[in-house]
Amino acid sequence: MVTILFHSTIFGPIHSRRLGTSLGVNLSPTDGKTCSFDCIYCEAGYNSQGTGSSGLPSRENVREQLEDKLSAMKNAGETLDVITFSGNGEPTLHPMFPSIIDDTITLRDKYFPEVKISVLSNSTRLGDENVRNALMKVDNNILKLDSAITGTMRKIDQPASAAFSSEKVIGQIALFGNRCIVQTMMLRGYHNGNRIDNTTDIETDALLNAYRLINPREVMLYSIDRKTPEESLEKISREELETIANRFRNAGIKVQVN
Repeated sequence: MVTILFHSTIFGPIHSRRLGTSLGVNLSPTDGKTCSFDCIYCEAGYNSQGTGSSGLPSRENVREQLEDKLSAMKNAGETLDVITFSGNGEPTLHPMFPSIIDDTITLRDKYFPEVKISVLSNSTRLGDENVRNALMKVDNNILKLDSAITGTMRKIDQPASAAFSSEKVIGQIALFGNRCIVQTMMLRGYHNGNRIDNTTDIETDALLNAYRLINPREVMLYSIDRKTPEESLEKISREELETIANRFRNAGIKVQVN
């Protein structure tokens, strides 16, 4: 089973195909995975690998490590485009997530005021007002919507909550409007004997209706880039992604293909 983990709280900078030169912040354990999804395409592997033994980093530890890194980069004359919360799971699960966002904004303003702050979230914690308020403060609030049809979403993302549905999360994402970016993974393949394909006309029609309702700043449309735990998954070509994206663009949706 593929398990590509980040073994530190602050990692990089690395080049992100969507965001540029990115300094990563991992609010999950450094030797395991903590996530409310168990996506069949996650490069970090399935949740069955366990959460490890390191535990979640404290707010103080995140702040100290981030300041050390930003200070060193500033003194070395290095450049940076974005500070990105991602890592080995869902960042908004950290109980101090809102406070950590506040700390990050303060440090960003001190060392690299021109740099953006991004959060890659699977959207499962949008029912928490404190999480929503924190996400409203960041520059790039990137929220996952892999299918607007619940049955397909549950096959792809395998949410931990039996009550999590596409209909519910679309309404929650819509609360952000143009203060969010929607990220959608396009793929085809099989999992546990079930055919999965979110590129069909039915799927893309449903996504288009969801994007219209949400009215995001932008949609990030992408496909598999690395080895996945479900080995049967098919990478959608750039040409096909552009064809799908053009359907959305023709309806007035701004789409970035990666």
